[in-house]
Order: sequence, then structure tokens, then C-alpha cells
Amino acid sequence: MALSEEFLSDDIHPIDMVENLAELNDWQFDRVGDNQIAMAVEGQWRTYSITLAWTSHDETLRLICTFDMEPPSEKLPVLYEAMNEVNDQCWAGAFAYWSEQKLMVYRYGLLLHGGQIASPEQIDGMITCAVLAAERYYPAFQLVIWGDRTPRDAMQVAIAEAYGRA
Repeated sequence: MALSEEFLSDDIHPIDMVENLAELNDWQFDRVGDNQIAMAVEGQWRTYSITLAWTSHDETLRLICTFDMEPPSEKLPVLYEAMNEVNDQCWAGAFAYWSEQKLMVYRYGLLLHGGQIASPEQIDGMITCAVLAAERYYPAFQLVIWGDRTPRDAMQVAIAEAYGRA
């Protein structure tokens, strides 16, 4: 059964859909308000904090996926260089580093102008894309910060995706 078969009405609020997806996947979540939800999604490297917020004035569903990262201040230039390399590879979102909060952030916005409605598959795809990007590039960020690798060398880890199963 497709995810969208769970929702029969066309006027379901996107955050309601996210809440239903969180329940289906057994993710811990907190409905922060009518237009925002925060949840924890377990990955291989760490647990990611994911927040989705709906803003009706610009008709955008915003996703923010964060994880702690505390690089020494002298490593920030190489981290920013690595983020540029990573963002060149990401087509659906982008990474930023919020130094004050010591958080690596993956951001994505789904534009739903003209009264369009997000499907559960789109929302699930947004969350999946965010977690996969964080999982894929987390080792590269760690290598440039703690492994003294160049961004280009560290990216080889992220580019070398495994195929098949062991």
C-alpha cells in the first residue's frame, strides 16, 4: 500500500502527515505547534534531530536535520571547504554549520506554491534524503576535522558508496 493511501482527504496539513509518518516509523517526535514537529531519527553514525515546519505565507515545508559537531576553531576553514565540496554533490538540499549552536545542519525546503499539497511520499522522501545525506557525509566531515585529511581526500569516503550486501 502506498503511503498516500493512508490519507483520503486533500486538505490534510503537511505536519499532520509528518506526524503520521513518525508514528508509522516509530520515531520519537514532539508536535511543537500546529505548524512544526521535531523528531529523532536513528542513523548508523548517530541519531539525527529533524524538524519540519510549514510556513503558509510562503507556502514552504522546511526541513532541518541537525547533529552535534564541535570542531576546534582552527579547523573551521577546512570544514567550510569540505562543506562546499559536499554541497556541490547535494542537489536536493545543502549543509551549513551553525557555530554558535555547534550544529551541522542539512536544510531543504519543499515549495508548494499555488495551494499545492505535499504527498506523504514527498515528505518521506525529504526525510530519507536528509538522513542519507547526513549519513553519507558525516565521515568526510569527521575526517577533515579530526583526521587531518584534506576535503578532497575526505570526500573519497563519501563518494565510494557500497553496493550490495555483505
